[in-house]
Amino acid sequence: MAGSNALSSPVMSDALVILGAAGIVIPVFNRFRITPVIGFILVGLLVGPFGLGRLVFDHPWLSWVTITDPDGLEIFAEFGIILLLFSIGLELSFGRLWAMRKFVFGLGSLELILTGSALTFFFAAIGQGFSGAMALGLALALSSTALVLKMTDTTTPVGRAALAMLLFEDIALVPIIFLLGALAPHAKGAGVDELIHTLVWGTLVVTALLVLGRYLLPPLFAQAARTKSPELFLAASLLVVILASLATGATGLSPIVGALVAGLLIAETEYHTEVEQIIEPFKGLALGVFLITIGMSIDLRIVWENLASILIATVGVILLKSTVTGLLLRMMGARRGTATETGILMSSPSETTLIVLSAAGAAQLIQPGTAMFWQIVTALGLTVTPLLSMIGKMLARQVDSVEAPHQPAEAPDKPRVLIVGFGRVGRLVADMLARHGRPYIAVDSNTDLVTDGRRHGYTVAFGDAGRGDAMLRFGAASAAAVILTMDEPVTAQRIVRKLRADFPDLPIIARARDAEHAAVLYRAGATHAVPETLESSLQLSEAALTEIGVAMGPVIASIHEKRDEFREQIMQEGGLSQKPALKLGQLREAEKA
Repeated sequence: MAGSNALSSPVMSDALVILGAAGIVIPVFNRFRITPVIGFILVGLLVGPFGLGRLVFDHPWLSWVTITDPDGLEIFAEFGIILLLFSIGLELSFGRLWAMRKFVFGLGSLELILTGSALTFFFAAIGQGFSGAMALGLALALSSTALVLKMTDTTTPVGRAALAMLLFEDIALVPIIFLLGALAPHAKGAGVDELIHTLVWGTLVVTALLVLGRYLLPPLFAQAARTKSPELFLAASLLVVILASLATGATGLSPIVGALVAGLLIAETEYHTEVEQIIEPFKGLALGVFLITIGMSIDLRIVWENLASILIATVGVILLKSTVTGLLLRMMGARRGTATETGILMSSPSETTLIVLSAAGAAQLIQPGTAMFWQIVTALGLTVTPLLSMIGKMLARQVDSVEAPHQPAEAPDKPRVLIVGFGRVGRLVADMLARHGRPYIAVDSNTDLVTDGRRHGYTVAFGDAGRGDAMLRFGAASAAAVILTMDEPVTAQRIVRKLRADFPDLPIIARARDAEHAAVLYRAGATHAVPETLESSLQLSEAALTEIGVAMGPVIASIHEKRDEFREQIMQEGGLSQKPALKLGQLREAEKA
């Protein structure tokens, strides 16, 4: 009976609707290569109080497929934004943020000031009071961190520019909200005092987090890594995020500031990739809840009654923001294609626009009807953001195709070699790659090996290569080659099979225990499988031949010949007429490239 009551509770009903939406939206939209962002917003429209929720009183059974407590979802939506900012911090690290300081506080500040000023001037020109015009201008000048960063790669020029502007907007969110409080007609100077108080205490708390985190987080995650328990790793990650968010929230700063700081701190450790992989499903689900709440806020009847005005307002905001941002990037030396794509990508309003609009309404700077109108415009803008991203990419390609003949070609960086396993063999491979000037990154799930390797100057990170999409996160898609050095036959076979399925042309060189294991790896898709027993025999023969006076040149030639004979024999015994991946000559060409 108790179980029946639990299942019929509004919270459980809403949870089932959300999980069902995620289970349908994500695979269906991924199947058609469409971002699930649109799907979640459409689900919010359908199951929200302005969709099927209108019919619950007439048809009670609809309560099982609608959201009955929209306000109860807000905390989950906020948690999704917190996890998103945490993941941004993981990608940054202090070194990268310091390297981007001119972009963040130069480009970012200029973009917000210029776009906000242009929008403020427009609203003032059409009769809005100056304070209200400033509130609307600053609100609509913000762009969506939640959506933009899911649609771009922060290692590209477009991604770096977007990230710099979004980071400054997130930093500026708290001062904006306090500024609106200070401008409120009922404020009597308290807003400025409260702003100063918050900034002082916020600075002290952030400083304390930076100092304590630098010393406490590495041993915390090292202990979690030694347990080999993903659950404990997840618990440690969420604990850090929640404590940091609560600390900054207690001072009056936004919890997202604490989440960003927590991500930056963990990014300085060797565990950042593993943490990012573990929290990814939770971040996606929480962000999906947020997008559902956006969809639920849209009243289709009001949209229909004011359709022309809403469309004109949405298009106007997008055109103005894309023009200002694109021109600013061009003035700062960006390529036309980069400026075009970034401007269009950043042109829609943001999830934080809704926060600022609410604050402006609470401060009585704008009327409730005005706030509702621009909330609908914001929701519509968020809905079309994926479409704007596609349009921006297409226009950028066309612009670059015209501009390209006049631009000097940039020499591409050498792709990195990915070494999986950093024991005795992995370290030797890293030494040889470094000696020949080849960039690499090594991955191992043994925290002691990782810590020791980093202490000695090796590029090595903590991660479980056999789980999830870890190899993709470590750059397998663009790697020059992947070298598997671990002495774990089953894991090596599984990794080879997954890599070959995901990346058909990727060179994969794997360590094998013996000839039988090598044959298994070849069948799984390895380019080369090197049996330890074979190599020890060849090295022994080489030492003996040179010791008894045989010239080194003929010895090396005969060793290579014998190695090829063994490889051919192994493949024949394994039922392979030819290697399933690249031939040796192709591999060497790839290495030269």
